[in-house]
Amino acid sequence: MASLPDSPVDEELGYDLIDGAQPVSILRPVGGLDDLCKQTKFTRQEIRVMYRGFKQDCPEGVVHENAFKDIYAKFFPHGNSTQYAHYVFKAFDINCNGAISFKDLLTTLSTLLRGSIYEKLRWAFKLYDLNGDGCITRSELEKIVFSVHELMGKKCQGVGDRKTRNHVDTVFRKLDLNQDGVITLEEFIESCLKDELIIKSIQVFDWRL
Repeated sequence: MASLPDSPVDEELGYDLIDGAQPVSILRPVGGLDDLCKQTKFTRQEIRVMYRGFKQDCPEGVVHENAFKDIYAKFFPHGNSTQYAHYVFKAFDINCNGAISFKDLLTTLSTLLRGSIYEKLRWAFKLYDLNGDGCITRSELEKIVFSVHELMGKKCQGVGDRKTRNHVDTVFRKLDLNQDGVITLEEFIESCLKDELIIKSIQVFDWRL
């Protein structure tokens, strides 16, 4: 008989189902894998592969912000990824509880890797809308731009640095279509759809196992 689930992820998905064994009545929910297939754009096999990797790297069943930042730091060793990783973590943390579950991770990756252009742009808007009030201010955009500069190891004096400020001014004017000082979701999507470079970069991300 299969063992009982040993983490929140096992309990949520049904460990035996993920590994291809017969379901055990005590595991809940027995349809976890099927539900994830319906809620995302991944196949059963793709979810199994990702789950095994997630379970190995995150035996607690969740990713906390410090661990998430450590992962980012490994990919960007020549820059300071701390602030940008914080913003991305918040965007992945769907339930806003300070931890990313396997379902959170899968849902977001489904959007970024298999979603429509509109879905990807909505996620990007969520990333830039730091306080979640439904619009992007110049200050929020400046913080994001500065965090990206730090991530890439570019030298700048910080938020308010002249070069950063000039870059932000150019981008903000382009996105703020009615020039009212804030960027709405509609303005963000409309502006991005007119930019061929943005569309091409979005279309590149279509990942298959």
